[in-house]
Amino acid sequence: MAYRLLGSAADAEDAVQEAYLRLGTSAPPDLADRRAWLTTVVSRLCLDLLRSARWRRETYVGTWLPEPLVGYDDTDLADAAALRESVRTAVLLVMETLTPAERVAFVLHDVFGMDFDRLAAVLGRSPAACRQLASRARRRVRQDAPPRAEIAAAEQARVVDAFLRASADGDLRDLVRLLDPDVVFRSDGGGEVRAALRTVSGARKVAALLAGLRQRYGNTIAHPVRLASGAGFLLLAGDEPRAGGELPAGGELPAGGELPAGGVPIGILGFEVMAGRITEVNLVLAPSKIRRSSRG
Repeated sequence: MAYRLLGSAADAEDAVQEAYLRLGTSAPPDLADRRAWLTTVVSRLCLDLLRSARWRRETYVGTWLPEPLVGYDDTDLADAAALRESVRTAVLLVMETLTPAERVAFVLHDVFGMDFDRLAAVLGRSPAACRQLASRARRRVRQDAPPRAEIAAAEQARVVDAFLRASADGDLRDLVRLLDPDVVFRSDGGGEVRAALRTVSGARKVAALLAGLRQRYGNTIAHPVRLASGAGFLLLAGDEPRAGGELPAGGELPAGGELPAGGVPIGILGFEVMAGRITEVNLVLAPSKIRRSSRG
């Protein structure tokens, strides 16, 4: 819940830890429902963080992407489609445009099913006001990040693996065939390393960008990982880049499931696949995000 509210794994972890500390120090002695109490505390902590973080988002260098959740496992979510949808990169990006109160209302009510009376206690507003907040947020999310069709994990893996091979070969025609005509490429350097400052759209433009970037890098290793948004790769440093830039792309799949010894994470590459084609390529390069995301 905290990750969906904040879009940052590190901040979400801090909020949850702080809530548990308060559980041990300031919770009522006769507390009957620990889960409800913790949910309320975490929600309020996240609301405070969202309000204080708005100025950081407004001054962010380039494209902001949510901090990836590496090793994410959603097998216990069963039929909770709203929970799966809410960690899509596209949805989290739309939620960044909402006010803090709208975001909290949407996540707690639409995703986690909190009733408006409880939500009113979290936000300090009336139930009617909370209903309006959730409604505005829902319209924005549906408009700017429509629900995607469910896709089998095996099909997603097939498309992503084919993408990796085409990127490694630098075959522009193969890349274009794998990309949706309206595919978007986003990269987040956080002002810490060089990255594309704007979103690149269109299959030919994205394919040309990826093929060109691959030529400038040596044996970058792409280790397959499961991200909250779907299949992805943890990019590990191989050879030094041969000519400027900070955007590794593609690489070679290592044998086995263990991370190569001494591999230094330099990027996290995530995808969204629909109808057998890649519709989004999201590359996180900000070292601070990569360190936090890959430390486990």
